[in-house]
Amino acid sequence: MVDKPIILTVDDDREVLQAIARDVRHGFGERFRVIRAESGERALDVLRQLKLTNDSVALMLVDQRMPGLSGIELLAAAMPLFPDAKKALLTGYADTEAAITAINDIHLDHYLVKPWDPPEQRLFPVLDDLLDDWMADHPPEFKGIRVIGHRWSPESHAARDFLARNQVPYKWLDLASDPEAAELLALSGSASGSCPVLIFPDGQILEQPTTQQIAETAGIRGHTEVPLYDLIIIGAGPAGLAAAVYGASEGLSTLIVEREATGGQAGQSTRIENYLGFPSGVSGAELSRRAMTQARRFGAEFLLTQEVVSIENHAGVIGVSLGDQTELRAHSVIVATGVSYQRLKVPGADQLTGRGVYYGAAASETSSVRGERIHIIGGANSAGQAAIHFATVAERVTMLVRGTALSASMSHYLAERIQATPNIDIRFHATVDEVCGGEHLERVVIRDTVTGERQVEPAGALFVFIGAVPRTDWLDGRIARDEKGFILSGPDVLARGEAKDKRHDRDPYLMETSIPGVFAAGDVRLGSGKRVATAVGEGATAVMSIWQYRASVGL
Repeated sequence: MVDKPIILTVDDDREVLQAIARDVRHGFGERFRVIRAESGERALDVLRQLKLTNDSVALMLVDQRMPGLSGIELLAAAMPLFPDAKKALLTGYADTEAAITAINDIHLDHYLVKPWDPPEQRLFPVLDDLLDDWMADHPPEFKGIRVIGHRWSPESHAARDFLARNQVPYKWLDLASDPEAAELLALSGSASGSCPVLIFPDGQILEQPTTQQIAETAGIRGHTEVPLYDLIIIGAGPAGLAAAVYGASEGLSTLIVEREATGGQAGQSTRIENYLGFPSGVSGAELSRRAMTQARRFGAEFLLTQEVVSIENHAGVIGVSLGDQTELRAHSVIVATGVSYQRLKVPGADQLTGRGVYYGAAASETSSVRGERIHIIGGANSAGQAAIHFATVAERVTMLVRGTALSASMSHYLAERIQATPNIDIRFHATVDEVCGGEHLERVVIRDTVTGERQVEPAGALFVFIGAVPRTDWLDGRIARDEKGFILSGPDVLARGEAKDKRHDRDPYLMETSIPGVFAAGDVRLGSGKRVATAVGEGATAVMSIWQYRASVGL
């Protein structure tokens, strides 16, 4: 039997402590063990004992005003013992400013103003979110997928990256350093040449699997339920997920099709700090997980690891063809396929991709770069967020930026944090001319774009965040695009010489493309804001345009 994770409640007022413990136990007692402490000092003693007994603390819910240790002081002292535990503060109105300061100083997750009655409205929703976030990263006992392979294998990297981006718990076993890896490999009857080998909880074994096989076996691929949908969304980034939430919540039968993983590029962001409603910031993975859960709650269906290869207009019904030659149909379609990072076109890059050269944040490699010197190419928000994240584990992070200042393409708050991080170096007017290594990346050749000077440096990893290439090649002329491949919508369709929809004698709606009933949202659309918040707004706006379209055709 697995011990329940612990919620620790602390208050010096015994009646208040009894009430908060009672309410928390009522709301969460089935999944968590609730422990009380009547002072900050007593709480620290309890936490030290829990550390010795190897218990897990999921949440500390602490009163701010206590004699001796205050709530904030207690949480600061408890962080070394349980650094991953969620931290919530119970405050009075006079303590609000201190709580806000604590968000920055001790990474406070939330504060609640007393009283919290009724708990079903003012307490439970907050704690539910905090505990769900904690549980997503701390399963009570690991019974997930084990991945056996070689660190420098592109296939092993692809399998780990796919599982991480789809938020499927897994345990990585490196054949070069983990004795358990060789033992399991022998028990599975597989050879090292067949890696990666994935062992599932039910005993199934996959050798060198495709992402489709992993998704199918892990039970995350999904399937279609109806022959004709009100709305099919292509792409599960922030725009697509927002469209799924707003479409499904308004009663549209909604299907979202994604070829890789939910969250898109934003899903790889380690910390988004300027997204509305998250004063402590939120990771891209957390945001996409919440959005996916929300969309499913409203009835949206998901079809993962399926690639859309074409769109056809069948007299008012849109046909969406998949790579496996099946066709789905819908009254309306939203294209939200986002953008990809440009490939690094220098000697050695293709050969070392997945062997030290990675595109995007590649969170699956975080533990691998511990104590190493790594390089990041790019100067926009995604590169900045990755730099701050990897700086927590790497010895040194070097950012290579073509421009003269971070402010040209990066949010101000993020640029300030990077400049204040001591183990992050920023080199302007810098680019990579070559990457070198045998079985894996070993060195990078950096060129100063002003002087032409070249310098060779050792590198444990290179993360690439350059350019934005829209994922629209598959449209093959069916939808009007600009010269770079971004989809035209609304007024831009007419401005580029596209004809009106003659069937209804009207201009395209705001987010509508050159095909009536097909809409575009997010980074794939010409003129989009290239920020998570604007992508979410465009997803919602596209659904509003769909309602206009449905009314015009009598749906």
